[in-house]
Amino acid sequence: MKLKNYALGQWVEGTGKSTTLLHAVTGEPVAEASSGGLDFKAMAEYARRVGGPKLRALTFHQRAALLKAMAKHLMERKDAFYAVSAATGATKGDSWVDIDGGIGTFFAYSSRGRREFPNETFHVEGPTEALSKGGTFVGRHICVPLEGVAIHINAFNFPCWGMLEKLAPTLLAGVPAIVKPATATSYVTEAMFREMIASNILPEGAIQLICGSAGDLLDHVTEQDAVAFTGSAATGRMLKEAKPIVEHAVRFNMEADSLNCAILGPDAAPGTEEFDLFIKEVVREMTTKAGQTCTAIRRTIVPDGMEEDVIKAIRARLEKTMVGDPSVEGVRMGPLASRSQVRDVGAAAERIRAAAERVVGGGEFQVVGADREKGAFYQPELMYCADPLGRSEPHDIEAFGPVNTVMPYRSLDEAIELARRGKGSLCGSLTTADPAVARKVVLGVAPYHGRLLVLDRTSAKESTGHGSPLPNLVHGGPGRAGGGEEMGGARGVLHYMQRTAVQGSPSVLTAITREWTKGAAETTDAVHPFRKTFDELQVGDTLVTGTRTITLDDIVKFAELSGDRFYAHMNDEEARSNGIFEGRVAHGYFIVSAAAGLFVEPSLGPVLANYGLENLRFTKPVYPGDTIRVRLTVKQKTAKDTPEGGIPQGVVEWDVEVTNQANDAVALYSILTLVRRGE
Repeated sequence: MKLKNYALGQWVEGTGKSTTLLHAVTGEPVAEASSGGLDFKAMAEYARRVGGPKLRALTFHQRAALLKAMAKHLMERKDAFYAVSAATGATKGDSWVDIDGGIGTFFAYSSRGRREFPNETFHVEGPTEALSKGGTFVGRHICVPLEGVAIHINAFNFPCWGMLEKLAPTLLAGVPAIVKPATATSYVTEAMFREMIASNILPEGAIQLICGSAGDLLDHVTEQDAVAFTGSAATGRMLKEAKPIVEHAVRFNMEADSLNCAILGPDAAPGTEEFDLFIKEVVREMTTKAGQTCTAIRRTIVPDGMEEDVIKAIRARLEKTMVGDPSVEGVRMGPLASRSQVRDVGAAAERIRAAAERVVGGGEFQVVGADREKGAFYQPELMYCADPLGRSEPHDIEAFGPVNTVMPYRSLDEAIELARRGKGSLCGSLTTADPAVARKVVLGVAPYHGRLLVLDRTSAKESTGHGSPLPNLVHGGPGRAGGGEEMGGARGVLHYMQRTAVQGSPSVLTAITREWTKGAAETTDAVHPFRKTFDELQVGDTLVTGTRTITLDDIVKFAELSGDRFYAHMNDEEARSNGIFEGRVAHGYFIVSAAAGLFVEPSLGPVLANYGLENLRFTKPVYPGDTIRVRLTVKQKTAKDTPEGGIPQGVVEWDVEVTNQANDAVALYSILTLVRRGE
């Protein structure tokens, strides 16, 4: 089968020399890949000229809807992807992480796009910054999509997840992408990509695919482009230092393989639940994807005196792990991705053995259901380094396969030092039931890690494990791990956007952001805003209410009704004694309630429900005899999708300011209401 590239809106077969891709289990040819003949400069320009404008014309909510639709489309066809993935040597569990996990990132970012971003083409970030004493000059940060192309260079170990976890935040940001999977497993990526194109869900030019070499693609990057790389640290550094990347200050996110560690806490001795959890996690990380994950445990750091117990327990589990063809019942670990990987892992392991003795592995081993010589099989290998502080090899050399080194520590400070010698890791884990140990170790190793898992018997049942990156948490790490971040919820989206500080008058910023800024023009009329539909309401519409004088009787009744009899509300002398109040004060929540009584229009109308209250601050106490008034202003409007048979509606955010008789603010907050939209 000859793989095709998807370029300039067409499926194109590469010309010239092809790379033959082999079945990891049988060694038989699976496909041929070539990108010969592609015009990489034209592909980049096509993405910028065609895909970019179409994506940027959509709001975050519309882009989120596309992600959800695509996720559903792919999920309905996932069985076909599993069948193709089997040729990589992946077990069903391995493929689940790659395929279902990858599709899951689209679902996750679809949800996040609707919840955390506006129904706008851009994002307003953070509060208004006051830049002048009189309030006529203010600042705000906006985030707009880059007007270039995102180039995604992915690794061979996760041909589906690697593509989708980068595409999800990129497309949500409104930026088109060119996907370059690792050639060795690109046939899996191509199979899923074909379904993405066949769905016709994404706008033209939103995504393109290169199966084979990326050629001179990076020579054509501009200051508006971004590159995201996953792979070896050496390759990543080479690409990051390429002249066009440096000259144009191209955003370059690097997620590199690292020497991740697992630390066994001193309290987690043999016989404890934590010890058993630790052993299970280490073995799982050694055998999942045959150890070919960027987050796999490469260094197992255990208390001095527990090494023998740890090695014995790991050996017992590994001896029960059947290696072979994943299609055979009982096989729990498949082959590496290719025979070349077998050679590379073996060579790296041999270099590590200069500082460590092999305690598990080596020699002949049985392969179930396949020919060991034809497939890319590698026996799990465990080593022991007695002097981890005196030897650098286990901390510097990574064997990208089922290879792990056990090393002892004599104190928590020593364990922390060993973890840090990885010079930057994607993730690390600590197994302990002692909160003091967890605090010391986490704070000690956090500067060197992108993510840390603390595992104990309480979290074990629902824990996703040491090596599982999640869409809502950052995936990346400092130093050797590349210094980048992927996913991480909204952070991953903002990586593909330009943050710009905008300065001007409150009215100008309101016009730009479509979000009312204090000090901007306000509009009042005879119609109460609660009588207006979502479509009739305009940002800046304001209601200034009548007044209400707060009495001592109000405070007493609210205390009885709510049960809140805090001394400052109930006793003059005690209230004065705290040095803050002049006497008894009204409950803050009563002031909020009284404010609602002033601004609510009670009759049946377009307002359907109170949706929430945010950013409440009580800025000045209210005493018996004080008179309050409310200013209610439409701050922002967000239309909601209408469910089938539902009522068309939108969310209106109202800026609320409660003032006293001296016009001093006593309470500031926002309320959210669901408001009926026009038919």
